[in-house]
Amino acid sequence: MKILCLDSSPIWLNGLPNGFRDLGHEIKASGPLTKDNIPRIIAEFEPDLIYSVGWGPEHTKIKQDWIRENVLKAKIPHIYWAVEDPHFTETYTLPLLMRMQPDFVFTLSKEMVSFYQSLDIPAAHLDFGFHSSIHRQHSRTDSKYEGNISLVANAYPLVLQDAPNHYRNQSLQILLKPLLRLNQQINIWGRNWEQMEAILGESIPQEWIKGYLSYTDASKVYSSSSIMIGLQNYETQVTQRTYEILASGGFLLTSDIPAVRELFTPGKDLVVSSSPKETLELLNYYLINHEERETIRKQGKASVQPHSYKNRAAYVLECLYKEGILKRGL
Repeated sequence: MKILCLDSSPIWLNGLPNGFRDLGHEIKASGPLTKDNIPRIIAEFEPDLIYSVGWGPEHTKIKQDWIRENVLKAKIPHIYWAVEDPHFTETYTLPLLMRMQPDFVFTLSKEMVSFYQSLDIPAAHLDFGFHSSIHRQHSRTDSKYEGNISLVANAYPLVLQDAPNHYRNQSLQILLKPLLRLNQQINIWGRNWEQMEAILGESIPQEWIKGYLSYTDASKVYSSSSIMIGLQNYETQVTQRTYEILASGGFLLTSDIPAVRELFTPGKDLVVSSSPKETLELLNYYLINHEERETIRKQGKASVQPHSYKNRAAYVLECLYKEGILKRGL
């Protein structure tokens, strides 16, 4: 099967598309979209399926209009993965769906499946995963990626200010704030952390902030840090980095939420905290107990294997076959 990915982001192109490729399908990434190159790419590649995902430079309103116009004209099935659900469903995903009109929607949020179906939008749940070409353990890394405790995440200060009840705020208070209070150094990779004092109630020392980290380099931090702090955004679903850290051989300390316990076993695959005090206790314990940390690190890497993007891609295709959007044998 030929699958055209209308995207230019390395984050999204190194995920599910690699899973389709692992299944033997031919994948083409569009790169930056223009009014003229969309019909040309479709005509030259002749895809059997078109795939769009997320929120990025290829999803401006005008580009959504171009996509709808050309996909409908070509009469090719088009699926969209809503990775901004549920926080941005009403403000972003729904307007995009009304404008772009894909044939099927996959959503990160289990709760949103019935919502979309109530609007006569065919939908199914699809979680994040990992791909071994990107998320792997490195035997040798540059010393700049090493650290006792590390965090890889963008800060999103504006989102958290606008939504003080967002679970990510609570996750920050449990996992990061106690380190700031005790001046326990943590290497923080990502954008906008210098803007977080008002949200955290504590300033982050400038030398802790390492700045932007490319998506393809993140696994170097995951696999060379003694402990990775993993923030969570919701209690009912896990972040993309949850899978990626474990697949990269990282030792993960994350929030104690139902979604984590549904997928993994705390104390075996990773460790979880429900309070600032517990966070400090876990950090102190596992920084000293190297062998126990390594046992959990190895088990976490083994336990995450079923969540590969190859398996996610197979699930996506099965959903589309059942829905009649694709015919078997393509």
